[in-house]
Amino acid sequence: MKKGCSFLAVMLLVVLVCNQLGASQAATCNASQLSPCLGAIQGGTAPSQACCSNLRAQQPCFCNFMRDPNLRQYVNSPNARKVAGQCGVSIPSC
Repeated sequence: MKKGCSFLAVMLLVVLVCNQLGASQAATCNASQLSPCLGAIQGGTAPSQACCSNLRAQQPCFCNFMRDPNLRQYVNSPNARKVAGQCGVSIPSC
């Protein structure tokens, strides 16, 4: 279990770094906005309002995130899909 949590924490760090360095994504696409969901993804708790709100705001960007090899596993993980479902946000097939 700790190995999975560590992996997600590393992926979140990669997400944050990539968004700081990568200018190729549109200004409105910012994977670091998904950080309020980290606790729900790692701990299995209910997602917060901030998490759900940010998921809805970033939903148009999910395909871009999934095309990025640094973000794909973070956005497309079973726990991330579960949290998205709890927020009423669908993750598209890209």
